[in-house]
This record gives sequence, C-alpha cells and structure tokens, in this order.
Amino acid sequence: MSDRLPPLTALRAFDAAARHMSFSKAAAELNVTPAALSFQIKSLEEHLQAPLFRRLNRAVELTDAGRALSPGAADGFTALASAWRAAKRTVDQTSLTVTAGPAFTAKWLAPRLFKFAMANPEIELRFSATLRMMDFSRDDVDVAIRFGLMKDEPGLFTTPIIREWVAPMMAPDLAEKYPNPSDLARAPLLHYDDLRFLKPAVDWAAWFRAANLPPRFSAGARFSQADHALDAAAAGAGVILGRISLAEKDLSEGRLAMPYKIALTTEAGYRFVCPEGTEMRPQVKKFREWIEAEISTLDAYRNGLTFVDAAEVEV
Repeated sequence: MSDRLPPLTALRAFDAAARHMSFSKAAAELNVTPAALSFQIKSLEEHLQAPLFRRLNRAVELTDAGRALSPGAADGFTALASAWRAAKRTVDQTSLTVTAGPAFTAKWLAPRLFKFAMANPEIELRFSATLRMMDFSRDDVDVAIRFGLMKDEPGLFTTPIIREWVAPMMAPDLAEKYPNPSDLARAPLLHYDDLRFLKPAVDWAAWFRAANLPPRFSAGARFSQADHALDAAAAGAGVILGRISLAEKDLSEGRLAMPYKIALTTEAGYRFVCPEGTEMRPQVKKFREWIEAEISTLDAYRNGLTFVDAAEVEV
C-alpha cells in the first residue's frame, strides 16, 4: 500500500463527517451536496483500500480505520487553519487585534482608544476583553496586554509597560473626613482579590506597617475584582488600596482622591506581549509606541509619594 497522501478535499470531507457523524451535516458545513461528499469519502476509502464508516440506517459510525484517522485529520486541519491565519497576519498591515483583561480595558484602555483611532485611521482595531490565556498560534490575536509577575516567555516578545503600585484612595468627601493616615482607624476599608497571588502580601496590613500605624483588621466589603472595588470607593462606600493602573481616570476626573503620601510597590505589572518577530509589524509597532506614550501619564501621580516595597514591611 502506498504512503502517498490522498487528496486534501477527500480528507476534509472525512474530517467533517467524522466530527458530525452525519454526511448531510458535513455536506452543509462544506457547502456541497451529500452526494458529492459521499463521493469524496468513497474515493478516500478506495485510496486506503478499507472502509472508514459503517453506513447504518439513518446514521454512520467510524470503523477502526476511521477512528485511527479521525484525530490526526482534525489536528491537521486545525494546524493548517492556524498556519494560514498566521500567514495572513504577516501580510496584513491594516488590522490589529488586541486582548486585555476586562478591568484594564474598561478603566484604562477603552477611554483612550479614540486617540489611537484618530491618529491611525488606516488601522482597523479590534478588542477582546478576556483573562483567558492566549495561544497566538490558535487565536486571531496580534497583541496581548497581560497582568501578573514580570517574566520572559519563550517564543514571545515581552516588554513591561506598567509596574503596579497601590495607595489609599477614596471619594473627595471621605478625604475631607479622614485627612490624616491615622484617621483610617475609623474608616470603612474596602478589599479586593486581584493581588492575593503576590507574596509578600500587598494589602491593608502591609500599608499600615509602611505608614508606621497600629495594625487594623477590617471585615469590610470584599470584591473579586479591583475595578468593582474602585467603583464602590468612588461612590463613597469606603477607602480602597487602589491600583494606579485602574484608578487614573477616576483620579484625574475627581471621583477619587489620594490624600496620603505612602504607597506600596508590587512585583506585578502589565506587559505587552506578541509573537517574537511581529513586534516590528507597522500596526503592532504603532500600537506599542502609542500605549507606552499614554502610560507615561501615570508618572505624574508619583509626585510627592514615598514608595515602600511590600517586602520591606513583611511581618
């Protein structure tokens, strides 16, 4: 028996039929008639010199040979589709697909996108707000902005864009009510879970130690997401140890105030990630340069603050 591969169209017909376990549904997916699809599968079986399906009354099932071929055929077409998308991206200079977490997209990225769009009208920008890990070989994504510990990743171009820091933030009327750090002994404190992966902890206990204040254990409201906690703080629900990357818009527009001088640095931050070698594609390069310029505005909030590494105040 020859090892020469059969025609790709016949393998594609088999793959569709094996996934649907139906010739009619496979034919509809491939936009061919059931007779044409049946002919392709028959030619594949002749090439193999063995049946791939058992034709039953109103149904089909795979033979042993069909079950042996099905996983490889599916993987092959998935890999081929991925390679084709990657090849198309190398010649596409007019579209850019970016993914970032929902909180960063809503609080920082989305309010600024009009600036990039106005400066680069030739680029079609698409966004996916998700925390799902991206597979650049599988997903139609050019750039990922990801939060976590800074790290290099094999096969990827990675550059840090924000090193996160936190400081007490509250609505302006609460800033008047609690003008001194010691006043936080009687303030409602808000908590969130986004930074719980950090060791040492970056939390209220660490901040009180950094400010040389007695510890305070608060059972205040806890949120799973930092942006939800920021919204609650802006509404006057309490004081939050706010992340600067997510709080800038609320600070600049006066919904939040940052009255104290002590801030905690973290080992976490945002990084710009894309497949190695694609960072110089025109639209990727333009987006990276734009986001780095926009992020430089965060530097203004550092003025007058004293930064303490959470590791320095660890118990």
